[in-house]
Amino acid sequence: MNQFNMADMFGKISDMQAKMKEAQDRLAEVIVEAEAGGGMVKVKANGKRQIISIELDPDVIDPDDKEMIEDLVVAGVNKALEKAEEAAKDKMQDVYKDILPGGGIPGMDMSKFGM
Repeated sequence: MNQFNMADMFGKISDMQAKMKEAQDRLAEVIVEAEAGGGMVKVKANGKRQIISIELDPDVIDPDDKEMIEDLVVAGVNKALEKAEEAAKDKMQDVYKDILPGGGIPGMDMSKFGM
């Protein structure tokens, strides 16, 4: 490979890295919601797997049953994080399709690269 081709290749890699960073930053805009206890606990998370909010139905708040609230919050958070991870994967797959021909490199697990 001559130097011109190497420079071109490194330029393309740099562009790809910039697009990946932008896409990862935009994951904060991807919001999902999950429920536990038949909707008594609602949890929102973003595509960066950060919890945005937790909403408790007043009926679930029983000072004598603190354990139930804790269990429902844990269940709601886990569901929200699972949904957030799936939404992030979908969003990043769209980005790969734009960056890499054919949506990626066949046989390569892009999740190892945060994709």
